[in-house]
Amino acid sequence: MKQGNIGVTTENIFPVIKKFLYSDHEIFIREIVSNAVDATQKLKTLAGKGDFKGELGELKVTISVDKEAKTITVSDRGIGMTADEIEKYINQIAFSGANDFLDKYKDDANAIIGHFGLGFYSSYMVSKQVDIITKSYQEDAPAVKWSCDGSPVFTMEEVEKADRGTDIIMHIDDDCLEFLESGKIEGLLRKYCHFLPIPVACGKKTEWKDGKQVETEEDNIINSVEPLWTKKPSELKDEDYKDFYRHLFPMADEPLFWIHLNVDYPFNLTGVLYFPKIKNNIEMQRNKIQLYCNQVFVTDAVEGIVPEFLTLLHGVIDSPDIPLNVSRSYLQSDANVKKISSYITKKVSDKLASIFKNERADFEMKWDDIKIFIHYGLLSEQDYYDKAKNYFLFKDTDGKYFTLEEYNTLVKENQTNKDGQVVYLYANDPEAQYTYIQAAKDKGYNVLLMDGQLDTPLVGMLEQKLEKTTITRVDSDTVDRLIRKEDEQKEKLDEERSSKLSAIFNSQMPRTDKTDFHVEAQPMGEEQLPVMITQSEYMRRMKEMSRLQPGMSFYGEMPDMYTLVLNTDSPLIKQVLTHSEEQTAEALKPIEAELRGLNARQAVLRQEQDKKKPEEITQEEKDDLKKCSDDIQEQNRKKDDVLAQYAKSNDRVHQLIDLALLQNGMLKGESLTRFVKRSIDLIK
Repeated sequence: MKQGNIGVTTENIFPVIKKFLYSDHEIFIREIVSNAVDATQKLKTLAGKGDFKGELGELKVTISVDKEAKTITVSDRGIGMTADEIEKYINQIAFSGANDFLDKYKDDANAIIGHFGLGFYSSYMVSKQVDIITKSYQEDAPAVKWSCDGSPVFTMEEVEKADRGTDIIMHIDDDCLEFLESGKIEGLLRKYCHFLPIPVACGKKTEWKDGKQVETEEDNIINSVEPLWTKKPSELKDEDYKDFYRHLFPMADEPLFWIHLNVDYPFNLTGVLYFPKIKNNIEMQRNKIQLYCNQVFVTDAVEGIVPEFLTLLHGVIDSPDIPLNVSRSYLQSDANVKKISSYITKKVSDKLASIFKNERADFEMKWDDIKIFIHYGLLSEQDYYDKAKNYFLFKDTDGKYFTLEEYNTLVKENQTNKDGQVVYLYANDPEAQYTYIQAAKDKGYNVLLMDGQLDTPLVGMLEQKLEKTTITRVDSDTVDRLIRKEDEQKEKLDEERSSKLSAIFNSQMPRTDKTDFHVEAQPMGEEQLPVMITQSEYMRRMKEMSRLQPGMSFYGEMPDMYTLVLNTDSPLIKQVLTHSEEQTAEALKPIEAELRGLNARQAVLRQEQDKKKPEEITQEEKDDLKKCSDDIQEQNRKKDDVLAQYAKSNDRVHQLIDLALLQNGMLKGESLTRFVKRSIDLIK
């Protein structure tokens, strides 16, 4: 028997491995099984070259769990090791400076094994002792047992072993006993080793017999040794791709389409990416791309390898050019990773462009499902717009689709305002905004449907990209003011009558903490509604953006701001105005007379003070002007009280306000009940 110390420059490597890799300790099974698969693959290679003349026999990797002995054993029939090879590959761990090691990798557990070749030593994350029993494929090489209990001291001796290959026997530590549960270890094997190229067996298959599950003699093979992405696209049918997708994501809907990646220069990359049907929540769709290195699972957090917007895709990527233990710092700096990211973007874009060019009808049918990928790409990738602009589609409220160029041609003539800006109108809820949409259509305008999750920020981005173009929601103003034309002049009410009308309706508008209403009167034509509610495009867009961008949260705290527009051309509004003037004339006469006098006096006082420098104005003169202003304010308050008292008892005013609120889904609770009762009374 030989005894010795493992060649490390740290006094004891094992506590370091445990401490810094504990959060990722489940990867030990990946490392040990991967080593066993490598040893088996090497034997197949030697046999293929004629360097191994013996019988290969059944080649597989077997994982055995013994709960009583508290061991997990990984066995292979690969090339095995000689005593010299154990000395070289196991006993010598190349470290340079323990302090540098700890400082560099204390926050990056995944990087440790990959950088220092510690695949085998990951077993000590879960083990208090590890034994290696191995026999080389080389003739006459004796079997060797190596053992180490987690200190730098090891023992090595010759033993009897009938067959070539290696057994790694891990004596599981007391704080890791959950790995002795068959369900746990099988789950990890399916996660990390599901597509390894050598059969991996874990226990035996079971069957239902005599009222219980019993083991059969058949190995429980947990992996698929020839996954779909390793095959040539020419060998595969659509159903093969769909079957593989169902295998990966059993609960998912059928994918829209897929892209088979297969490149060997300037880097190696294979895989299949699927476009899934996205439901509502973007975040829940992430982490559905599995990254493999030579069919060994690495991670499903592929940010940095796959462009951010394509992390919504599902599928697999396999590249030996990405090391098994991917670290964040590595991904950010590695040239191959950047090339892979650019390649994937190009392949996806080329696929979309190809479908659009050759199968436009099919592309349009799928647009509602795939637009979220394209929208996300436009918003997150600076250069993606140039790739996507030729297959980006607008959809209008009639269900017709247009490219950016086609749509501009369609609306340019009729929807250009007096400033030369082409105005794109859109709706996000065709049913709720039906009246506004119809009013726009009656003017010959086209209205887009923009009801996606990312349409609010997308509108802002498109306005920056498209020349002389404004995009505004169809309910953000009256139809005449959405696209202002120079020749559209309508007779307005005089300021006094307009002010009275606004005050009447404003006095009866609902008052809430989160909603502010402004009332204005303007002519809109007799055929238009008597009242309508609009919302400022700018403020609404800022509030919607605040829900997506935390840095804009202060907009989210502001109240919703709406405008109740009174159509002074409407007979109903004219009736309210005429009736109010008749009913309030006596009460308002002295107030208005007083106001005329006060306004005249205020004008004289201001005129006199305007002739003087500020320092020449006496305090008495300042007080006179202030008192005059206060008196005007008081008379205006009295005037508003008279108009409010009139409005309070006028069912027509309330009915018109409630109709506008109802049309916008803003009439609820007690107000809705009063509206219903009032409506019944009006039609009796």
